Amino acid sequence: MEARVGLLVGVENTFPEPFISLVNRRGRAHGVVAEMCRLGGTRELEGRQRYQVIVDRISHEVPFYRAYLKSAALQGSAVINDPFWWEADEKFFECTLARRLGVAVPRTVILPNKEYIPYIEPERSLRNLEYPLDWEGILSYTGLPAVLKPNTGGGWRDVYMIDTPEELISAYDRTGTKTMILQERIQWQDYLRCIVIGGEVLVFRYDPHRPFLERYVTDDPPPHALSELAAEQARTLTDALGYDVDTVEFAVRDGVLYAIDFLNPAPDFDRFSIKEAGFNWVLSKMTQLVIGYATGELDPPWRGAHRWWRFV
Repeated sequence: MEARVGLLVGVENTFPEPFISLVNRRGRAHGVVAEMCRLGGTRELEGRQRYQVIVDRISHEVPFYRAYLKSAALQGSAVINDPFWWEADEKFFECTLARRLGVAVPRTVILPNKEYIPYIEPERSLRNLEYPLDWEGILSYTGLPAVLKPNTGGGWRDVYMIDTPEELISAYDRTGTKTMILQERIQWQDYLRCIVIGGEVLVFRYDPHRPFLERYVTDDPPPHALSELAAEQARTLTDALGYDVDTVEFAVRDGVLYAIDFLNPAPDFDRFSIKEAGFNWVLSKMTQLVIGYATGELDPPWRGAHRWWRFV
């Protein structure tokens, strides 16, 4: 019986076609075919799912896709990454998790929203909140410089570099209804970015200060020992989160790796940014992963973790 892999994507244009072509070429002997997902109005029970594996790279921005993916997962499709966990995951939780796992993270504080939806009545709905905020105490913990960024989201959107208390208050006043975290800004000597796919890790030296397409430093790899440590810690974090695919960033200060950003379940797979060698590695590992899931030779890491999956 044919096993079908579906791909959900957004604006990216270098990954989809080569990925689908490679899966179809390598999967032919296993009865595995790949295509772009086609979705419209979807019933809650569709019988046998059209897709045995779905690679999700856009549902965080398209709520209809997320609703469909949770239903498909409940009916047996292997979704990369788990839509239930991805929707619940947040950066403040991840910082707590990393500390529990023994991975260093910057000192972090989660802040109440600056503003709320219209149905919130401040005098009654927010009776549990302390006001005004103890900004002096908060800054005594995180120190300066710091970074103010959303508790969910990515792509360096709504991120503020904070050097003074005045800058913090000014930036916070512009955050609207977003829930933000304030985080110690690590003054790093080196910076690494790890792509994790099915437990395998590719480590890049990375410079977030460069223009976007020049951030992956492929001509100057990190020292072997540092790369091995980054791979080990990236694997630890990704395994704990139950992701099939993730990107983990580390700032290196005085030989210590600080996990900066590890909520990237739709990693950058652009051929021009991760360069040819990285792109080919990603294509090969993603193809290996989806064929393994489609044939049943591999099992998603999150299966068995949810009551609904045990029930199914």
